[in-house]
Amino acid sequence: MSGFLPDIASWALRGAAGGGANEDGDEVSNNGVAEEQETQSLTEAEIRARRLARISGGMTVEAPRPEMVETTPSPMEVDEEEDRKPAAKTIAITEPAEAPKTPLPKPSSPEPSAKKKKPLPSPLDSTRKLQKKKELLLKKVLQVVLSRGCISGDALSVVVDVDTSEINVQTVAEILASRLAMSNLASSHSKGIIPYLSSCHKRAADEIKTMKQQKESRQTPELEAIANEIKSQAVSYAASSLMVPDLFDSAKDSTTQLAKCLLATSTDISSSITFGVSGKDSSFYYCLCEEILSQDKDTFDSIILKVVEYLTTALSGVNTVLDSGTGGAEGGGLVVVSALCALCSHKKAALALTNLSNFTLPAPNSSAAHERVAMPAPVLPPGASQQQRQLFRVMQAMGRNSQGYLKRSGPALEKETIMGLILRLGCPRDDPSVTSAFPNVMANLESVEKTADHQRRQLVVYQDTCNNLIRSLVTAGTDARKQVMQWIMDALLVNIGATAMRPDPSKVSKPTTLINLSVALLKLCEPFMGNDAKADLIDQGFVSSPSNHGGVFAISGDESVPRLGETKSEAPYNPKNTFIPQCFFFAARSLHLGIVPLSAFYLNLLRNINHVHHEIRQRNGDLQTDPNFNHLVSMQRAVEVTIFLEDMIASTLRFCNLMARFLLRLDGSQLGLMPEHFVDDICEILLFLAKVTRIKPKLMQGHDYGNIFKMVVKLLSPEFANLVRNYNLRAKLGDVLHDVFLSADVNENRHLPSTVPIDSMSGQPYLLSDTTAQKTLAPSLLLLYGEVEHTGFYEKMGHRANIASLLKYLWEHEEHRPAFRQITANKESFIKFANGIMNETNSLIASVMEKLPEIRLAQLQRADPQQWAALSDEERDQITSRLEDNEQNVRGALPLCNKTLQMLGFLNTDKDIRNLFMLQEMCTRLVNMLLHVLTKLVGTKGLELKVENPEEYNFRPKEMLRDLCAIFALFARLPEFQTDCAKSGYYNAELLLKSVKTCKKLNLLTGESLEAFSDLPVLIEAAALGVASDDALFADAPDEFLDPLVLTFMTDPVFLPTSGKIVDRATIAQHLLNDPHDPFNRKDLTIEQIKPAIELKNKMKLWLEEKRASEDVNMKDT
Repeated sequence: MSGFLPDIASWALRGAAGGGANEDGDEVSNNGVAEEQETQSLTEAEIRARRLARISGGMTVEAPRPEMVETTPSPMEVDEEEDRKPAAKTIAITEPAEAPKTPLPKPSSPEPSAKKKKPLPSPLDSTRKLQKKKELLLKKVLQVVLSRGCISGDALSVVVDVDTSEINVQTVAEILASRLAMSNLASSHSKGIIPYLSSCHKRAADEIKTMKQQKESRQTPELEAIANEIKSQAVSYAASSLMVPDLFDSAKDSTTQLAKCLLATSTDISSSITFGVSGKDSSFYYCLCEEILSQDKDTFDSIILKVVEYLTTALSGVNTVLDSGTGGAEGGGLVVVSALCALCSHKKAALALTNLSNFTLPAPNSSAAHERVAMPAPVLPPGASQQQRQLFRVMQAMGRNSQGYLKRSGPALEKETIMGLILRLGCPRDDPSVTSAFPNVMANLESVEKTADHQRRQLVVYQDTCNNLIRSLVTAGTDARKQVMQWIMDALLVNIGATAMRPDPSKVSKPTTLINLSVALLKLCEPFMGNDAKADLIDQGFVSSPSNHGGVFAISGDESVPRLGETKSEAPYNPKNTFIPQCFFFAARSLHLGIVPLSAFYLNLLRNINHVHHEIRQRNGDLQTDPNFNHLVSMQRAVEVTIFLEDMIASTLRFCNLMARFLLRLDGSQLGLMPEHFVDDICEILLFLAKVTRIKPKLMQGHDYGNIFKMVVKLLSPEFANLVRNYNLRAKLGDVLHDVFLSADVNENRHLPSTVPIDSMSGQPYLLSDTTAQKTLAPSLLLLYGEVEHTGFYEKMGHRANIASLLKYLWEHEEHRPAFRQITANKESFIKFANGIMNETNSLIASVMEKLPEIRLAQLQRADPQQWAALSDEERDQITSRLEDNEQNVRGALPLCNKTLQMLGFLNTDKDIRNLFMLQEMCTRLVNMLLHVLTKLVGTKGLELKVENPEEYNFRPKEMLRDLCAIFALFARLPEFQTDCAKSGYYNAELLLKSVKTCKKLNLLTGESLEAFSDLPVLIEAAALGVASDDALFADAPDEFLDPLVLTFMTDPVFLPTSGKIVDRATIAQHLLNDPHDPFNRKDLTIEQIKPAIELKNKMKLWLEEKRASEDVNMKDT
């Protein structure tokens, strides 16, 4: 304070009469002071009286204006240009201190011909002119005129009665105190003492700025000193009013007035109390905070508390960013959050806000954390109908088990904390104010998008304001930043259940809160997203330091976060910068709880809409009048308002690339400590965006995906295959390669921007330009093909179809051929891959050939109106349901079936790979699979099978037979293949001859391939003779020489340590490819555990030699 607080009371008690004041009066310039004197409307009598007084050196004489009468002061309207408007007809004034005692003589009329000489200014004139300028300065800045002064009032000013007409730095405080003591201040346009003083401060600052620019006379410094004193006293009186509200009648609600001034700051920059002529440090609000802090910090904190309470109470009545708000929140949540931003423009105020008790949630183990807040009981509205009463009772019964929410929970975060109250606002998908904007499901997309864009713009502006508030808080100092980070930790901890398919609303926050939190954290990460030096400050030890992450990345317990690897070790945490790791890891966690679940919800919603759409069409219903369909579509469009925010998506993609860059620089042990959802979320986000490019094709344009591609290649590589053991996650990595990085000319997703899979540095696709991918990707995909067996029946078909497309693309480019040739070096991995192909093809062909006839039958039944009408509703429903299931199965199976046959064909064009298929444990499997497929295609007349719209199911029987015959041709010259064909139970000479005939008829093969396939029946028949001879030779073999599983003569007997049984190596090898257990007792068993049965093998060899010798003797005798 300025030291005069004790004197304020005495000044205030004097009282004064005057009219209403207005804080929005015109700004005064120094020139304006002179101009005001010239533009006063005076009568001839007044002019003559002033001249006589000036000549006589007497005091200023002010004759009463005829339009002015004494009356009770009242509020006045704001004049835009006071020089152009007449004075109000009713204004209270006080009589001059000294009135003339004798009437003024009548002035004589001047002679027209006489020319007056301009008199030289006297010292008295200069003094009087300066006095008038001072009075005009008070009138412009304080909107007052002195009762003993020499200028008259107007509609914007009031008259104050002070003991002196002298105006200087020392009397400013008394004049201002007299004005503040008037009882009419609160009812004026200023709306209270704080708005009035803030406007005085602003007008004084503007006058000082004008004076400094013009420097018109030697009198300016004195005027400038008075203006500075007005600024100082305005701040001092405002501080006193807030600290001692009873000081003036108009200061009783001073904290509310301050809150309203902050609210007005966001709507009218001209009335902003946080804007200063020389920057925010010169603003009224900043100076006010400094003044109060200089006297009593505790009082300052209590003032901030009251202001925040007023603002948050106003905010609690707002539900979405679209609401206009009521009470103190006129203009909606944006106005209130802007006011909080203005409040936090002073760092000590921001710190005081973060120190409030309701800024964070109760501590996890405190008694307050376990307190439960009961939900208010619903009240039946008066005049409710009988139907409404019945519905009300049902709702009451349903809500009986509702137990409210804990004070440490997601709902409490939104209702009980300041930041939660702010971040909860958005465009909720279930709020009528959002969904009602999309009432017509049949509306054209242009009008829908226009409405959505309007809502998005409002949401973006609100989010930007929230981001500005958070930035103000984290830059307010270490203590304030610590409190903000504690709130973020709490928000992430209490919302761990947000990833569930159906989150519990009594435990987790609303999606809008979590989305806004993600957006805010992404904004905090922006400074180091594109700055490698700052990004290198991200310390991986953060996730292993509970004291720093507060349990957000717990490694054990109910709230543990799964890691990429199985390691339980911890990494040391000694960061060079603590804030950057906090922002990075919390932002990564927030994506997992906010954006990723919302994207999954949206995709599920689309599937549900498609299903309902299909059902309505099946029963010939009306989409436009179906309430369920309308509700779902309105919800879809409401979700699209948020999920398609371009700025949010752009920030998310940049952050994903940053996460990938971070993971790339970690070695195996460090990588294993990272949360698994880091990689999973990157995959989910990219796959989601790739899917919705049909709706929003530009969302993925203009971003760098290089680090993400390298991360995917690294994690799929054999080196890290044992680290990342989550098969679903590994399958997603393959899907990302297919959906995002497969070149647009071969990618089934035609809506994906062509620039996405291209490396901007080389101009080539990432799949071809990356040197690591050239070395490791082909073997990685072969390994992955077998691993996705564990992901689920329908899921694995999609994954394998994608892998097959990738392998075909890589095979066609020379950059990857060396990697394919190296595949033969890892025999075990290749056998797993090949076994997966054969299992898959067998299963798919059998399923497809079974379901296609059923589809055909159902189509024929539905196509016959008379037959269809004869069926009961139940029968029709059963047929329709069965048809839908069959169609789903076939649509998933046939694409993979086609691709696996093609993959077998192009892979086996390589001699080394072809030799792997001829291994003992593989050759029999291959032959049986090929003959089984051939039987289904040719033996069951698959070529003649007809279904409606076969392309819809990807059913191309001729192409399938062509690919199959091509594979037979590749192996036709190999003796092992011929022999196993002759041994196979699927072999049928007539079937093979028919296949050759069909192949020639349809021109499926040409040249050498056709010749090899045509020769195959003859070659197999020749091999069959040898097989028959061996069967005769082994006919009387001892039982111990026969494989106990398949009852064939063993060629390589091995011992199973888990059961003590001896079987043929080929038999157990084939078994373990599909089942890692001992077939005799179901104990765990691996191929490495089996041991050669050397003694039995030698015994068998000796018996076989003797048997063949005996056969030779018999032949000679014959």
